[in-house]
Amino acid sequence: MALSQDEKARRFRGLHERPGTFVIPNPWDAGTARVLAALDFEALATTSAGLAFALGRRDGEGLVSREETLANARSIVEATDLPVSADLENCFGDAPETVAETIRLTAGAGLVGGSVEDATGDRRRPIYDHSQAVDRVAAAVAAARALPFAFTLTARAENFLHGRPDLEDTIRRLQAFAAAGADVLYAPGLPSLDAVAAVVSAVAPRPVNVLAGAKPFTVAALAAAGVRRISVGSLLSRAAFGAFLRAAREIKASGSFGFVAEAESYAGISDFMAGQPPRA
Repeated sequence: MALSQDEKARRFRGLHERPGTFVIPNPWDAGTARVLAALDFEALATTSAGLAFALGRRDGEGLVSREETLANARSIVEATDLPVSADLENCFGDAPETVAETIRLTAGAGLVGGSVEDATGDRRRPIYDHSQAVDRVAAAVAAARALPFAFTLTARAENFLHGRPDLEDTIRRLQAFAAAGADVLYAPGLPSLDAVAAVVSAVAPRPVNVLAGAKPFTVAALAAAGVRRISVGSLLSRAAFGAFLRAAREIKASGSFGFVAEAESYAGISDFMAGQPPRA
């Protein structure tokens, strides 16, 4: 029997409240969501970059609409019985009212969590001013709290992804987001485990999400630093594109098909699509 949105929301919230660290991988379509569910991950998060690349567009430039983002998220929600959180970028608008509307629409797509970030999408002014960033998070929190289930809101401070390696300001923003009611705090691109530990300490006891892949952090090392949740962003999507490119370049350069040795079998992928691990 399929879980209700409320049941998924409670399971997702519980992952953040229990001791220890969990990994929340990022599928970019229904098929990759089914694979990750069959591998026994406990929750999923969408990826704006993975979706943009699948649509043949650049990420972070406002080229994917809110409607396209939520349609993709809904397809991921419907592919498995796992809780799904959405990468909502800047919630598709500057105004707090737009942020709130996006959170309501996100819940309507079946999601049980989502993020709001302080990156503007404007290269001339990449990060919202502090007060505007906090007002936007507060609007997202108010919209989330008005929902009939426990929506988990993640607030992101994007300094390190946009040429502003200011840990002090990043922490100040995350603390303000926590004070505004955000459930999870997230600063992608932190440069070291010391920086990660500083963020965790500064916003405790709120859970912290860390982006894997930017630095060679392991799950064990991040857990030791107090991180509660680890996401991989576009990493799985880029790994898939890497395998695709290596195969295509081999065909073009040498006319050979040696890459088939590393390809998943047709039957194995079919098993994943049926919601089960591949047969040995």
